[in-house]
Amino acid sequence: MDAVPFVKMHGLGNDFVVVDARARAFRPTPEQAQAIGDRRRGVGYDQLLIIEPPRNGAAQVFMRIINPDGSESGACGNGTRCVADLVMRGAGADAIVIETMAGPLHARRAEGGRITVDMGEVKTGWRDIPLAEERDTLHLGIGAGLLQDPVAVSLGNPHAVFFVDDPDAIDLAGLGPGLEHHPLFPERANIGVAAVRGADEIRLKVWERGAGLTLACGSGACAALVAAHRRGLAGRSATVTLPGGPLDIDWREDGHAWMTGAVATAFAGTLDPALLAS
Repeated sequence: MDAVPFVKMHGLGNDFVVVDARARAFRPTPEQAQAIGDRRRGVGYDQLLIIEPPRNGAAQVFMRIINPDGSESGACGNGTRCVADLVMRGAGADAIVIETMAGPLHARRAEGGRITVDMGEVKTGWRDIPLAEERDTLHLGIGAGLLQDPVAVSLGNPHAVFFVDDPDAIDLAGLGPGLEHHPLFPERANIGVAAVRGADEIRLKVWERGAGLTLACGSGACAALVAAHRRGLAGRSATVTLPGGPLDIDWREDGHAWMTGAVATAFAGTLDPALLAS
């Protein structure tokens, strides 16, 4: 395989290797994706994002999302904002439609160089998460240690949001893996621990399925606001502050979650063919 160009980007420290495969296809095996994601021997990323030609004529690009363990994901909010910024800059545009496994996502430029993305309609039905059996998604009744009774939300990927007094007091690295793989989640789940500081202020940490602890998780921030509103703890709009920084989330009356936040380009390079030899 020839050398593959890439761009390293991040949204609040949630980092991505972005490969533009519109002109030349790039479909790494799970082993190759793991090699690229190795932070010591590869490039390292929270997700590998591959820009492909759209399947839907209404979209400008299709975005494939791959986790460091080689599995695919249906949604990635911060990654969507990064790809939107990259593609819009290349096209000289201020708005774009990005097709994903979870459906089309609309993105546009916002003030201060930030990017706004419509993450689509939030799902709260037990089959939509999906769960292995029928449960009240507002009170799942599962837990581990200090984390008990989460709210389930789907943003095209499954989330379980636990409410706590202080996210920093939770050993999420220790509890996250077991909860991610709980039998109730046949497709695993992203695990969020949230503290509501006011009707429009939430602090959040996230254990991402297939990736582990992350500095920021866009779909997790949306899930946290939706869960807090459903529990009567917050309004429909809030600033969700993660370890990497803030995201402004708005769960609109039509059920769509909109997210606004910063993006940045760290560097560009090429993937050595030796890295892709596996």
